[in-house]
Amino acid sequence: MSFDLPEYFFRTFEGGAKVFRVDGNNRHGRLNLVQIATVSLPSGTFKPHAKAELSEADSVAIEAWIKDRKETLDWREIDDILRLVDQLNATADWAQTKASEAQIDMVSDTLLMAMHDLRRVLAAKKTAQ
Repeated sequence: MSFDLPEYFFRTFEGGAKVFRVDGNNRHGRLNLVQIATVSLPSGTFKPHAKAELSEADSVAIEAWIKDRKETLDWREIDDILRLVDQLNATADWAQTKASEAQIDMVSDTLLMAMHDLRRVLAAKKTAQ
């Protein structure tokens, strides 16, 4: 099974990525990943790795990846919140239909504080609009 190799590989980590140039055309027939840059997502910047020299094509590809990655992370953040709403609904159903008194006692204080804090923050944000 063969497939076309991408020109770049982005190894993500919290807050950024290491950028590798993919080299599959070498005399050993092995796949080589050569690190060429490091990306900082919070600042939207990147810098060459060690003595690597970035071409214009490298820079354009990295900038496109940064834009796409930020969009992906923004979407994931909203998706996580929507999943939380589902979890809250499931928790309400569990508390109403299945939970024992002991289970309710175990989770209610922490859950109520978290919900109160969330309500306070959301109300303040909506008022500030």
